[in-house]
Amino acid sequence: MNQISFTVRSSYSGYATCTSRIFLWDSDFRVVISDIDGTITKSDALGHVFTMIGRDWTHLGVAKLYTDIARNGYKLMYLTSRAIGQADTTREYLKNIKQNGFQLPDGPVIMSPDRLMTSLHREVIMRKPEVFKMACLRDIARLFGERSPFYAGFGNRITDALSYRSVDIPSSRIFTIDSNGEVKMELLELAGYKSSYIHMTDLVDQMFPPINRSAAPEYTDFNYWRAPLPAF
Repeated sequence: MNQISFTVRSSYSGYATCTSRIFLWDSDFRVVISDIDGTITKSDALGHVFTMIGRDWTHLGVAKLYTDIARNGYKLMYLTSRAIGQADTTREYLKNIKQNGFQLPDGPVIMSPDRLMTSLHREVIMRKPEVFKMACLRDIARLFGERSPFYAGFGNRITDALSYRSVDIPSSRIFTIDSNGEVKMELLELAGYKSSYIHMTDLVDQMFPPINRSAAPEYTDFNYWRAPLPAF
């Protein structure tokens, strides 16, 4: 990871500096996408507000689960329709999350280029964050050529799940969490899978097999032994 900065000087306000980070990843890395509001935080609207005032509003177990996923060789990417003007506070919020000695893995934070009120209106009022997320994910996927880098996705709405499916993440690796902390595979409702971040940690090696010793994903215990969906 490299940090870059761009500085401008004006006679009115003096120097102003904008900083960002560049992540250099190999083309064969596997990326796990995570939404922020409602997925790391407990709800969309309060996730925006509590980030600004520094109050903890996170789902229990998320830091440990994401840490274990990263330790198995996966890269975390945080995708949110928050406005780019909230970049510093959002990165600082993610960095400062601590749960039982665990922190969220470092990773790029992809944000909407829109202004704050436009982003809030799309996320909270219109409830159409997928307008931004689908286009963003497709642009990122193009950087990796023909192979899709995305392995799994975490969100809190059906729109997040549909955004992840739009870049060919299998439905069995798309997880949605509600405000009570219950995790489901919303696109596989018939599968009946219900869990939590805390309980998913016990199966992390099956759901996210260590890359340095994993076989093809379809032959992991989690996928190979899963009962097929009934025919209609």
